[in-house]
Amino acid sequence: MDPVTFIGACAGAAVTVVAAPAVLGLAGFTAGGIAAGSYAASMMSAAALANGGGIAAGSMVAVLQAAGAAGIPLAGQAFVGAVGAAAGAAASMASNCT
Repeated sequence: MDPVTFIGACAGAAVTVVAAPAVLGLAGFTAGGIAAGSYAASMMSAAALANGGGIAAGSMVAVLQAAGAAGIPLAGQAFVGAVGAAAGAAASMASNCT
């Protein structure tokens, strides 16, 4: 991997790990619960309709709400960082094409 791509991957990883909690909050997954009228509320509504009125444990809505309430666990940060690193590396390689 060339140095510019490596820097792009590192930057992508750092930005996504730092920004993920803020993005969860903006989507409506907050420490106080799912914010009314938010994207999270519409996700929760759709999941509840699909599951007969309840939210299944381990579902995407449940996992995101847990992360919004308690923070993203280390394994989740590693996953988010890996996705960000891949995106950063891809963007860096795309911008280096001449």
